[in-house]
Amino acid sequence: MSVQATDLKQQLEAYGELVVKVALNLQPGQRLLILGPLATGVSFEAAPLVRHIAASAYRAGAPLVEVVWGDEALLLTRFGHAPRQSLTEFSAWLPKALTEHVEAGHAVLSIYANDPDLLKNEPPEDVGTLQTATSRAMQPFRELISRNQTNWAVIAAAGSGWAAKVFPDRRPDEQIARLWDEINRLCRLDRPDPVAAWQKHIDDLAARADYLNRQHYDALRYSGPGTKLTIGLPAAHVWVSGHTTSRSGIQFTANLPTEEVFTIPHKDRVDGTVRSTKPLSYGGTLIEDFSLRFSGGRVVEVKAARGETVLRQLVETDPGASQLGEIALVPHSSPVSQAGRLFYNTLFDENAATHVALGAAYKFTLRGAESMDEDAFGRAGGNRSVIHVDFMIGSADLDIDGVRENGTSEPLMRRGEWSTAV
Repeated sequence: MSVQATDLKQQLEAYGELVVKVALNLQPGQRLLILGPLATGVSFEAAPLVRHIAASAYRAGAPLVEVVWGDEALLLTRFGHAPRQSLTEFSAWLPKALTEHVEAGHAVLSIYANDPDLLKNEPPEDVGTLQTATSRAMQPFRELISRNQTNWAVIAAAGSGWAAKVFPDRRPDEQIARLWDEINRLCRLDRPDPVAAWQKHIDDLAARADYLNRQHYDALRYSGPGTKLTIGLPAAHVWVSGHTTSRSGIQFTANLPTEEVFTIPHKDRVDGTVRSTKPLSYGGTLIEDFSLRFSGGRVVEVKAARGETVLRQLVETDPGASQLGEIALVPHSSPVSQAGRLFYNTLFDENAATHVALGAAYKFTLRGAESMDEDAFGRAGGNRSVIHVDFMIGSADLDIDGVRENGTSEPLMRRGEWSTAV
């Protein structure tokens, strides 16, 4: 075995331990279900990592680890040969299986190692049809996740298509290795004790969230190139860091990496224009250089240099798809941002920049929302939708102010960095 192969094996072992101990905080007796993107499944290229995660999970007391595998080439086969009208079809068993798994209190892990350009040559309207069908079928599962019904996490593994997109100037045999290097660094696996390094990082993010919760802002005001936006906040909003708690009391870290603190916007109090600062990879399509104009909480104008058709279909998925469900603050100096490259993967790119999300809100970001029905949640300002799609709006030129109910304001971020008051 080569030195490089030995190093990767050690990295995957450390990654598996970090995922089980920090991301999921898997408890003895919990089963673990590992997924990929819901339209495909876990890439076969992630198999070595999956095996290390499974070994770590069994050592932690899991009685069973299951994996829903997928094949991107098979999805392309569907687009190439299936009747167009059949793209509205989705698995008859997977939504029910996921819902039952989560309701029983078992853990869920999503691993992304997928090609962001997989569907770039497919008709945008067909891509949108498939994404809509997938989102609608998976809504009950997403609803449980939004309530933190159980401990769940999202991580990434290097895949050849993704690596080629991120490092197009490297030889194919170098691309995967470079992407693993970046995952290693940004997930703090290069530290002497990754678990301890993560605990300190989580504590730092929690302190930031605690400060914001003490301020009780009524709104946030954003200003930057192409962006002039005001987002109202519900009275009972809660700022959350990367560390959160399931309904059964298990503390977990939902994303590796994570550099954000986030909360719920008031779905009806969003006004102005916001411009993306990074492309959005959605459903195998890249949406670039786009802006959205909001009035009374809803998107009323969509513009994009590329992928506009898919973006329009996205915001028209259902009534809540044109409203916001999350706002997140990330300093421009975050390690992901300082990597100086686009990862074409929301898990990484959202941790490089302040961002917002179209679609469903996480109920754990509103006090008391876990016990609210849908109507009560909506009246409190919470958005419901079958989608939840983050896009990046932060940069070194973005300023953000916290606005109080009496109209006074204070700087939260200046030129993309936390102000000295925070």
